[in-house]
Amino acid sequence: MEESIRKLKELTDSSHNIVFFGGAGVSTESGIKDFRSVDGLYQQKFAYPPETMLSHTFYLQHTEEFFDFYRAKMLAPDAQPNAAHKKLAQWEQEGKLKAVITQNIDGLHQKAGSREVLELHGSTLRNYCQRCGKFYDLNRILHSRGIPRCSCGGTIKPDVVLYEEGLDEDIMDRALRYIRQADMLIIGGTSLVVYPAAGLVRYYQGNKLVVINKGPAGRDLHADLVIDGPIGQVLSQL
Repeated sequence: MEESIRKLKELTDSSHNIVFFGGAGVSTESGIKDFRSVDGLYQQKFAYPPETMLSHTFYLQHTEEFFDFYRAKMLAPDAQPNAAHKKLAQWEQEGKLKAVITQNIDGLHQKAGSREVLELHGSTLRNYCQRCGKFYDLNRILHSRGIPRCSCGGTIKPDVVLYEEGLDEDIMDRALRYIRQADMLIIGGTSLVVYPAAGLVRYYQGNKLVVINKGPAGRDLHADLVIDGPIGQVLSQL
């Protein structure tokens, strides 16, 4: 067994309060594109930059264009959990892992069986009418055209946090408590550049900080173990 994988196994085997903090790289092995890799959304050509098209201002001013982009690039109804999602769910069932804190909006952690999932940026699986509050699932957005409308005539908005919008304070507080109490924190599939979510990891007070990511991440975190590679491939070896 490779030395870094052996060390990771030692750390996880000796831990009973693991918290996982993950980003887009957790889902790339499920076929969902991230933003910043060489073939991510930021490298593709659109009429506007992706961060503009996924902003609150763009949603208000160009609502139909927002939904055209959102349906085409942000929804992945057929995606399935990969080895990373499954291993985290297994650890939770065994009582070792206490929470998954994710920046992803795809619902794959829950699909794999994880129950305590804190979605910092919301979920594409939840949508609501901005006028009456009625709930709609993913299919209502997926199979609509133009601006999706509620039966009351209101606009149906995805329950995702757009650029310029604030994160849910209750979820942030819960995430902070989990991280502070963890005996091991695993950061996976994120370059830790999206704030304020990325700032949460600095509240970890333990001595088992692990970073698993393709490419540079967390170099200034003084992690106890850094593994450069796809997280599903890494966790499948444990």
